[in-house]
Amino acid sequence: MFSFPSQRESAVPVAPVGGLFRLERLRELWVAYDKLMITLGSGLLILLGYLAGRLGWPAAANGLMVLATLLAGYRVAASAWQALRFRVVGINALVTLAALGATIIGEYWEAAVVTFLFSLGNYLEARTMDKTRAALRKLMELAPRVARVRREGTEVEVPAEEVEPGELVLIRAGDKIPVDGRVVRGRAAVNQAAITGESLPVQKEPGDYVFSGTMNESGYLEVEAERTGEETTFARIMQLVEEAQEEKARIQRWLENFARYYTPGIMAVSVLTYLVTRDALLALTLLVIACPGALVIATPVSIVAATGNAARHGVLIKGGEHLEKAGRIRAVVLDKTGTLTRGRPLVKKVRVWRGSEKEMLLKAAAVEKLSGHPLAKPLVERAESLGEIPPAENFQVHPGCGVTGTVDGEIIRVGNRRLMQEASIPVPVDVENYLAGEESAGRTAVLVAIGEEIWGAVSIADEIRDEAKDLVARLKAAGVRRVVMLTGDNRRVARAVACELGMDEYQAEVLPEGKVEAIRRLKQEGLVVAMVGDGINDAPALAAADVGIAMGAAGTDVAMETADIVLMSDRLDKLPYAIGLSRQTLKNIQQNVTFAILVVAVLLLGVMGQKVVLASGMLIHEASVLLVILNAMRLMSYRNG
Repeated sequence: MFSFPSQRESAVPVAPVGGLFRLERLRELWVAYDKLMITLGSGLLILLGYLAGRLGWPAAANGLMVLATLLAGYRVAASAWQALRFRVVGINALVTLAALGATIIGEYWEAAVVTFLFSLGNYLEARTMDKTRAALRKLMELAPRVARVRREGTEVEVPAEEVEPGELVLIRAGDKIPVDGRVVRGRAAVNQAAITGESLPVQKEPGDYVFSGTMNESGYLEVEAERTGEETTFARIMQLVEEAQEEKARIQRWLENFARYYTPGIMAVSVLTYLVTRDALLALTLLVIACPGALVIATPVSIVAATGNAARHGVLIKGGEHLEKAGRIRAVVLDKTGTLTRGRPLVKKVRVWRGSEKEMLLKAAAVEKLSGHPLAKPLVERAESLGEIPPAENFQVHPGCGVTGTVDGEIIRVGNRRLMQEASIPVPVDVENYLAGEESAGRTAVLVAIGEEIWGAVSIADEIRDEAKDLVARLKAAGVRRVVMLTGDNRRVARAVACELGMDEYQAEVLPEGKVEAIRRLKQEGLVVAMVGDGINDAPALAAADVGIAMGAAGTDVAMETADIVLMSDRLDKLPYAIGLSRQTLKNIQQNVTFAILVVAVLLLGVMGQKVVLASGMLIHEASVLLVILNAMRLMSYRNG
């Protein structure tokens, strides 16, 4: 029934298992440290070759130098060949030609040193570039892996991506929240730094929204899942950051196109130099040191560092082009409600001229309940405290004016003067005087008409954000020339808010298309314009601006899709930070480009004056690339605007 293998057979499975394990381990080490090991191996061979030469063994010395060239250069040559297949002549091709040419003419030391320095440069470049992507890597580490859900009355642990919308997710202290959803039970302090950049935990309780990738620091929550897997805010942030770090700025595209023609041009100049001077080493030196390596990398490394920093602070910049435009912003246009104000308005006063307050509020709330406008919520909440809100029919939104609907057969209109004028409902003098008084006090008075008469007015006020009070000064310090407020609210309320915040100008009673027109006028003046809004009501204006900025928009699809920059936290102080970071990035890119051009120019003069040789030229070239990267990495420590 059982057969025992022979000694020869038994040896077969044992050795390969251990051998395969060791091979797999070696393969992992090679993948992780291949650039370092190639560089060290090449350097060791060069050292041994130098020692052999000093000992009077020229054949051994030359052989070791050739081996060093092959070790450090084979990947360079392979990359050059792949690029040439796509008709791209880059720095890899130039280094390969230089090493090959130096070997052919017997300059083995030069060939070995050039390939070694290029390999060392690639390794150090990869290391420093990896550091610039540290913010993205840290975000990835925050990705929740598992979720505890209640299924059929039992708590089970499943992979986070397998949670279904509508399921109840249980989150204890120390757990990462695996879904986007609304709290249905429990209270907890949640660290939202990964999403919003907020340093302090936020208290969550029933009715509040939580985001995937955040951490429950203390307490217990039961959350009804709304978005799961790749649909969560965290997953979309990861996708946006990855895409942003790959997207190219306009100056980067220009530099890459320049390098595409510049590199063949340098090859032609090198050939011409050889034909004139008959100095092969001079031609090869010219070929290598004129490579625009630092110039090509000058822009992308700055963009990667800046977008990584921004992501860590809860600011999503959707790519190099938007980052570049944000650095040139000269005018900032802000929506009022929900942007400059907290977006949590409260009913401050109710005035009734006809009927009862209860009847008026309940009928007005029946219509407003179907509206998504920020001013609707406080009115509905006030009415709910008085009784049951009746159902409404024939609901209709009048943009910039208000809403209408039918309740118990009567037409209910809730809105501003314009809505009443469109319906030919007269506004008595005493009502007009009351509205003027409320508006002068900075409150929005919403008229309620039942049938063909105005029954009353509901005064609603929204508190100005604390961080909005010094916003204009901080934006001016960041280089913004004009700060403009646009609002659909009436002129008196708009004037009160604009004066308190020190706005350069404001426009009131502006419809959505009016905001777009206002932005176009600013652009016609030659200003680079940013529009800041909530990402939903202001979507047309966000799209019309040079840079659309959505704030407080975590979890909002429209904001993610329409805006160029998303401020995930509901804080205006991230706006000067984002603009300041963009400006610093532009300066950083300009510094890098200028430095790279100067290095190439100096090296070319050195070669033509026979002051720079192949090895020293390559060393300076690689050092310039590293200095460009290190300069860009300074953006990772940028903190405020």
